[in-house]
Formats: sequence, C-alpha cells, structure tokens
Amino acid sequence: MAFQQALSGLNTSSKAIDATSHNIANSSTVGFKAGVAHFADVYAASLTGNGASQIGIGANLVAIQQQFTQGNITTTNNPLDIAINGGGFFRMDHNGAVSYTRNGQFHLDKSGYVINDQGLVLTGYAMQNGTLTQTIVPLQISASYLTPQATGSNVNSPFNGIRVNLNLDSRVTEPTSAWVDGGAPGDTNNFTPDPTTYNFATGTTIYDSLGNPHSMMFYFRKTAAGNEWDVYATLDGTTNQNITPGGGPIGTLAFDPLGQISGGNPMNVTLDILNTMISQGQPGGNGALPTQTFPIDFTGTTQFGSNFSPNRIEQDGYAAGSLVGVSVAEDGIIQARYSNGQTYAMGQVVLVDFTNPNGLRSIGNNQWIETSDSGAPMVGAPNTSGRGVLASYSVEESNVDLTAELVNLITNQRNYQANAQSIKTQDQIMQTLVNLR
Repeated sequence: MAFQQALSGLNTSSKAIDATSHNIANSSTVGFKAGVAHFADVYAASLTGNGASQIGIGANLVAIQQQFTQGNITTTNNPLDIAINGGGFFRMDHNGAVSYTRNGQFHLDKSGYVINDQGLVLTGYAMQNGTLTQTIVPLQISASYLTPQATGSNVNSPFNGIRVNLNLDSRVTEPTSAWVDGGAPGDTNNFTPDPTTYNFATGTTIYDSLGNPHSMMFYFRKTAAGNEWDVYATLDGTTNQNITPGGGPIGTLAFDPLGQISGGNPMNVTLDILNTMISQGQPGGNGALPTQTFPIDFTGTTQFGSNFSPNRIEQDGYAAGSLVGVSVAEDGIIQARYSNGQTYAMGQVVLVDFTNPNGLRSIGNNQWIETSDSGAPMVGAPNTSGRGVLASYSVEESNVDLTAELVNLITNQRNYQANAQSIKTQDQIMQTLVNLR
C-alpha cells in the first residue's frame, strides 16, 4: 500500500514544484500575485474502522491560494501606467465581457480608448457636461480641440468675467491734465492715452467667442474727492469708446478711510468687438460675436499709502486648445491637458473589490473573472471604502519573493526525492517477498 502514499506524495510534490515554478516565471510580470499550493491528507472511508488504527493513503492538492498582498511600486515614463496602492482591481471590458486585473499598463488605441496590451478597455465613471456621473463606461480620451470660452461665459469657472486685486497708492494726487477720450466707436486711429491724464495702468488678455485674444488695458485716475478713482478701459489699443460709447470711465471706485472699497464694485462692461475690429482695419469683423458683456470684480482692491501694486488679475476665458497630455490623479480622475493651459476631466477610473478575492478565477493575461465563490463585484472610486489609491507613471510589480520561492523549490525537490525513496523501499520489500522460497 505504500506505493499509493508515495505516488500521491510524488504527485503533490510535483504540483508544489509547478506552483513555485509558475511564481518564479512571473516574478517580473506586472500585477502578478503569487500562488501557494495547499495540500491535505487523504484517508480511506470506513464504516467500522477504529480511528486509532487508521493509516492515511497519501495527500492531495486542495487549492492554489493566490496571495493578494501589495507589490512594490515602480515609476515609469508613461502617464497611463497606473499602479494600485492598496485593495481593488481595475475593471476591464471586452465587447461586454467584464474581467478584472491588477496590471495597470495602459495606452490609447486609435480611437482614444484606454486599453491594455490585450486590447481590453479600461472602464470608469463618465463625465457629462463637466459633472461626474455614476454611469460606468469605457474610458476614452478625446483628441478634439477644447472649445474656446469667451471671457464672462465660462460656466465652469469659480468666478465670472475679470477679477482684479491691486493697491492704489493713496499718496498720489489728481493728475493735472484732463482725460481725453478717443474717437467714436470704430474710429481707425490708434488710441494711446496721455500718461499725464491718469495715475496708474495695468492690463490683461481677454478672449472673444472664437477664442481670439484681445488686450484690455485699465487706466486709474484719482479724482478731486481723494478717496475715489475713475477707471477707464481700452481694447487692443483702439478708442475707449469701443467700450464706453460716448466716452468717460467704465466706473468709479470709492474707498473708506481704512482703504477698503466702499462703492463702485463690480463694474459691468460691454465690449464692442465688431467696432474694435473695424478700428483695426477689418470692416467685416473677425467672425466672433459682435459684443461681449461681463463684470469686472475689484474685490480685495485697496487704497493704502504704498506703491501701486497689481496683486492679481485673472479672467475666465481661454482660447481653443489641442490635447498635449493626460494624467491620472490619486482618486482616479483622468485629466486631459491642453495647449492653452487648461485641464479637463475626462472621467474617473473605478476600482472593484470582492468579499473573497481568492474566489476569483484566473483566465490568464493577468485577468480574473468573478465566480459565485468570490461574491458580487463592489464598484467604487479609488480611496473609498477600503479601496486603494492610484499612482500615475507607475506600475505594481509582482509580489513574488524570489528568494523564498527558490528555497521552496529546494524543499519541494527534497520532498519529491523522499517520496521516490518510499517507492524504492517498498519495491525492495516486495522483492524480498518474491524471493522467499
């Protein structure tokens, strides 16, 4: 009977060597999880046998348990190489067939979908009109131009129009020369205000409905009231009447004795884009909307006894932009970067967790599928409900401990040799019986 025990020992030792060799072979496979062979003893069933006298009949393989421990994270040069630091799996789709993986080596296909080396598409939450939804879709990076936004029309901006924060020096006096307006709207003569008619000037770039840039200048003139400043404006060096028909300031800022704004804020302006282009020798305009209205917010502007200082001038418009790169944040948000300096969220990578990851069935190519033993997939955003965080420009290495696997290989080899010795011993006993006379 010892032949049976020894043969089962040879078989289990061989499978242990197979499992160890598989681990060693995948020690450099990204996202691979090492497997450990689990064995159990085997006893013949008996209705009348005495438990104290039972002799086992060998061993068998009961499971290969994968070790879902964290692998080391290594940096790469690909922004779509994504490592999971913590629990969870990427959710992949292939024509409706869903699988799961820890291998985050992704790239774009010709249609802009985020795929792995086998052509499976990474899935995640969709973005609709700048809002993240809970709809799971194949993630796609659009190569289309980012639509320009005219100053004052960007609904996704935290503010509207232009924000100006500066300090107007309270120590200066009213200019001795009176302000002189430019010609009528559409006047073709260049307009450069006389520096003796204002105290300070600053400017910014604004954008029309086609994303064309325009230079907008502000001129600050202190009034005889002492705590009031008239604000004049020009566009592209043309007459100020392309902004304020009939001439004069776009508004007057008033300050209290503590140097804080007490009136005149915000100022609403309407830019005459068509007449501005006519002033520049383009009678038909540039194709953009003929007028553009937005507020100018001077909140935070002060009148202190210190030098004139433009602390911040910002506006909410931008030109059209082409895609120049992508990145993935820790929370899975895929950000597209454009040549105009803007970023736009394209979607969010989701992670999937299981009650029993060892119940998943491996189908090769670093992919698993769910089974009844794994439990239902629990989908969510990274860094929620125990799911890991993501690291762009990184991959998760195999969690195989090569040194330990080589030691296991030696141990399993000796186990195999010992079982072979059992067969040899039983053979010698049988030969002794055959030789009896």
